[in-house]
Order: sequence, then C-alpha cells, then structure tokens
Amino acid sequence: MNSHRESQVFFYPFHLCHERTLQHLLAEYHTIHFMDYMALRLTEMSGMTAFPDRMGDTYPELLASGRIVQGYPAGGPLDAVMAADIDRDLRDASWRDIFHQALRDDRRFLRGLFDLSHGFVVGDATVPGPAAFLRLTAEERRQNPASVEKLRHQSRSRLRAEAAYEFEYAFALVKTSAVLRHTIRLCTTLDIEAVTDSEGHYRLLELTRRRETLPIRHRHLPRTGY
Repeated sequence: MNSHRESQVFFYPFHLCHERTLQHLLAEYHTIHFMDYMALRLTEMSGMTAFPDRMGDTYPELLASGRIVQGYPAGGPLDAVMAADIDRDLRDASWRDIFHQALRDDRRFLRGLFDLSHGFVVGDATVPGPAAFLRLTAEERRQNPASVEKLRHQSRSRLRAEAAYEFEYAFALVKTSAVLRHTIRLCTTLDIEAVTDSEGHYRLLELTRRRETLPIRHRHLPRTGY
C-alpha cells in the first residue's frame, strides 16, 4: 500500500483542481483539503466577489466519504500581520521576478488572475485581451513599488490609463501573495503538507519558505499532457 495512503494534503493555490490532478492526489493521499474561493476585501467598498463553487459540488461522494474536505476561508479583510507578510513578498525582487515571469509565460497562471479571452475592462475603458496582456506584462512593472496600503489608496480613486494598469497589476500581486499566505497559515494550523500543480505558485511559496525559514512542507505535482 502507498505510504501516503492514510495521510492528508492541502491543495493550493486554487479552490478547484483539474480532474486528473485530483485523481493523482487521491491515489497518493487519503484526504485532500481545499480552501474556498478567495474573496479578498481591500476596503469597505472594494475587493473581490466570491464564487460559491466548491470541489464537493462536482464530487459529492468524495465529500461525503471524507476524501475531500472543504470550507477553509481565504477571504475577508487583510489583518495587520497578513498585510505585513504580503508587503514582505512584494518588496522581494526575486519574488517579483518569479511572479512577472509566470504572468508573462504561463497562461494558466495568467488565467488565474486575469480573464483576457474577451475585452478586458481596465479603468473606464474596454481593451482587447492581447493589448491588455502586453500592457500588464510590460517589463517595468516588475520593479514598480507595491504594497497593501498603496493598493488600498488606489482603490479609492477613479483610475484611468496607465494608473489603472498599475492598479490591476498590483492587485494581482497582492491576491497571489495573499492566497499563498493563507496556505501557509492553514497548513501550519492543520500540520499537513501542501501540494500544487502550478509551478509558478510553487516557486513563489518555496522562495517565501526559504527566506523566512518556515516549517511548511509542500511539493509540486507537474501536469503532464493536460
């Protein structure tokens, strides 16, 4: 019997995973934990809207048998500790380099943050997806200063043109760091390993783990052929 058969694992950074990834995980682990969709709130008036979908909706039998565990929150306002942790990631030039490279070269990483398949609404304008992609992944963005407080300040203003792109990019930075920080908190609390099939997110979390000598255990499960 597989030595992992009776163990548990936490899937990150998404609240859903591909069917083939799920099957790989079920073959290795007894229980797979999933967080809810991250409904991040920057201020009282701005943030993300949560989607109610969960893995258990598609696999109710796995939820009923305890093979899938869900319902871990990853949203709401950022507390002071979380905001400071995120700012530490955003100040790290190496972390920013990995993020920018993944955003530019990994279409799945990009789709997790931006829907560019149709017109992309930025500020008060709708821009074709390819044009928005070029603006969002401009080389200078990886060095633009970003922080939680700066993003909150920007969210209170009506932004246009370049300022709107700067906000969208900074919001993507904060969302990415926030979901990884939630993963760290949850895995530390549950004392279980984390796993992802996203190379970009794995590299970001591994950099944070090494920089801060965190005890979290995590691994990358590559997607092959799907």
